[in-house]
Amino acid sequence: MKKTNSVSKILPVLFGFFIMGFCDVVGITSTHVKADFGLSDTMSNMIPVALFSMFLIFSVPTGILMNKIGRKKTVLLSNVITIIAMFIPLIGYTFAMSLIAFALLGIANTILQVSLNPLLTNVVKGDRLTSSLTAGQFVKAISSFCGPFIAVFAANQLGHWQLIFPIYAIITVLSTIWLMATPIEEEGEYGKASSFGEVLGLLTDMRILQLFLGILFVVGVDVGLNTAAPKILMERCGLSAAEAGFGTSAYFAFRTAGAFIGAILLAKFSSEKFFKINIVIAVLALTALIFIPGKIAIFALFAVVGFTIANVFPIIYARAIQIRPDKANEISGLMITGVFGGAVIPFLMGITSDAIGSQVGSVIVILSSAVYLLFCAFFVNTQKA
Repeated sequence: MKKTNSVSKILPVLFGFFIMGFCDVVGITSTHVKADFGLSDTMSNMIPVALFSMFLIFSVPTGILMNKIGRKKTVLLSNVITIIAMFIPLIGYTFAMSLIAFALLGIANTILQVSLNPLLTNVVKGDRLTSSLTAGQFVKAISSFCGPFIAVFAANQLGHWQLIFPIYAIITVLSTIWLMATPIEEEGEYGKASSFGEVLGLLTDMRILQLFLGILFVVGVDVGLNTAAPKILMERCGLSAAEAGFGTSAYFAFRTAGAFIGAILLAKFSSEKFFKINIVIAVLALTALIFIPGKIAIFALFAVVGFTIANVFPIIYARAIQIRPDKANEISGLMITGVFGGAVIPFLMGITSDAIGSQVGSVIVILSSAVYLLFCAFFVNTQKA
């Protein structure tokens, strides 16, 4: 059956990107969990570790599963796991239960990220696919931006911040019902699933290895600043956990704006030059963040980093595909595995900040990750050898 651009089929798929954005609540959650249980930075940062480590384990198996049960059913499976994860903190709010909840959310988000983009190709014609994928990332960014506000609403109006989880569960249920009620033709869309060996074998190409690490570090910067922003404001400005959560919102607001504006600019300007300019500005902003004490200045630096980092992931992803277009599916799976950086970098941030006794340690780790992206921008050659 020929794919169509029917709005009735596109909208429920795009709404799935809002569910994808739930993983970004990990930043404000780790801040609240640290305060609620009196944890160190190392321990509280195990929340993003629990979530993002699932990308390392489940990305390739999801591709294999998707070939067996179909894209739509795979997306629906991720929604079911998300709903279960959202109710676990309500069953028993402990640090251990929080880790289990976010590990399950990590599994669900991995499955969703691997399957939702391909599902979009079943309802959008080729000439509109790129703009639709960009729209999906914009919807995800809106979800990320809303998270801290929903947490504040839950704390102030419902009595506790953790009531954000049943709100997310209800939204996921609505998304599931909407998608289930939408007929989507998938016949004849499947190919041979890549094995672990085939995917990992791509890393023997040094350029792909360097770009894979670029994905790992850009996700690390994103999740790292998401996690550290409230803690920086609490440490330097004396804000409460709820007030400090708006630092994350500022970051995501400008990351959302950056994604929207970047999509327009990248249609007119070289992605290489765009990458270089943005990452240089991001490195300068992160360097300033080590020293700046004022609340307004800190918010401004969060905004600058959010705006400049917004399009780095898709640029690196596209560069990797450009190297071996004949292995696009395998490279796609490998790049999603690189989202594991959201576990590695916050873990290193926790260790460093505890060792120094300040969030300066976290910023240094984030800055180091951005410096590697600077290397990718200026020195990784994606042209055919």
